[in-house]
Amino acid sequence: MPGDFKELKVYQLAYQLAMEIFQISKSFPKEEQYSLTDQVRRASRSVCTNIAEGYRKRNYPKHFSNKMTDADGEASETTVHLDFARDCGYITVNTYNSLIERYEEVGKMLGSMANNPQRFLPK
Repeated sequence: MPGDFKELKVYQLAYQLAMEIFQISKSFPKEEQYSLTDQVRRASRSVCTNIAEGYRKRNYPKHFSNKMTDADGEASETTVHLDFARDCGYITVNTYNSLIERYEEVGKMLGSMANNPQRFLPK
């Protein structure tokens, strides 16, 4: 078991996705700066922060599970913002599909972590 949350595959993937979204969202129109751009960046980053918080609380399985569930919720919120970005023509279908596919992977990992907190108890 990793000693630090940054070693978790789910954290690494979520972080990579958040950074990609940051780069992609730089090209969103100015009128989206305080709405879609801000929201998609915040939600994608929140996946990572919830994983970090939850991993630090792994001594308390219910807290750990709650934070992994929160992270999964933020990942779902991110995908909704990506739906809007695609439908508004801000990202290509290929970019959208690539991001969504990886967010589905993040969601599966987070669901497994939330349902099996005992696997992450420190030894």
